[in-house]
Amino acid sequence: MSDLNKSNIAESFRSLQLEIVDALSLADGSVHFASDDWERTMGGGGCTKTASGGRYIEKGGVAFSEVFGEVTPAMAKQLNIQANSFFATGVSIVIHSQNPSHPTIHMNVRYFETDQEECWFGGGIDLTPMYVDKNYAKAFHLELKKLCDSYRSEWYTSFKNWADDYFYLEHREETRGVGGIFFDHLKPKDGKEKHDFFSFCIALGRLFPSLYHNQISKPVKDASEHEKKWQALRRGRYVEYNLLFDRGTKFGIASNGRTESILLSMPPVANWEYMHKPEVGTEEWNTLQFLRKGIDWIS
Repeated sequence: MSDLNKSNIAESFRSLQLEIVDALSLADGSVHFASDDWERTMGGGGCTKTASGGRYIEKGGVAFSEVFGEVTPAMAKQLNIQANSFFATGVSIVIHSQNPSHPTIHMNVRYFETDQEECWFGGGIDLTPMYVDKNYAKAFHLELKKLCDSYRSEWYTSFKNWADDYFYLEHREETRGVGGIFFDHLKPKDGKEKHDFFSFCIALGRLFPSLYHNQISKPVKDASEHEKKWQALRRGRYVEYNLLFDRGTKFGIASNGRTESILLSMPPVANWEYMHKPEVGTEEWNTLQFLRKGIDWIS
């Protein structure tokens, strides 16, 4: 792609959405994806593919958006930019698994530009197990490191630390899960770097279905009532994070985005229990010990 502009970036992201939906359908075997095309009254629109009824996937979605228009005061404040108009496009995914032994997983890749000749890429992926399995967390991080290393040797460490800081519930003093990678405001210096950043976003998106398939390959038994209760409590933490801290949620609201698509990330069932504390030594207690920054998962 010699002439990389906002139109063909958006078209590539639209194609990426379809690739991911096809790959997830194959990995699950019985999940149903419904398609919802939508328009934004202030400019642009998108397509949200919602997932339900799968063998492994309980609820989720793969959303594509391409929006543009006036930079509102709320957007300018949130993004710390001075511009009159903007263009943004991306793909966002959240998958909530049926079985508590399988994780929730999220990914997002995006491109943003303004009328002030500024542009940047952003994105990330993180894994939120209900029960942390060190071997599966390690496998997840190894694949991410392999991808990052194929572009820049310093990216995995930098983006991994960034994810630890970003996917963090400050009021709980715990990470959302076992992390992953996160990057934002990658501003290309020239055309070659713009191609590199774009290529990395596409490669991360194409890796997503494989990463999820690896996680659901873990053999599981039917969930007990106790395990389902724990799953609902951990999903409650997921809701807290998305409503309080997630930049995508905040941008969607600030840009007068589509509410249903913005809240696509919410789990089907969540719960909160006052002062819930697992017994020391239980699987639930062990999981909480891993919800902290700075863990070296791949050594």
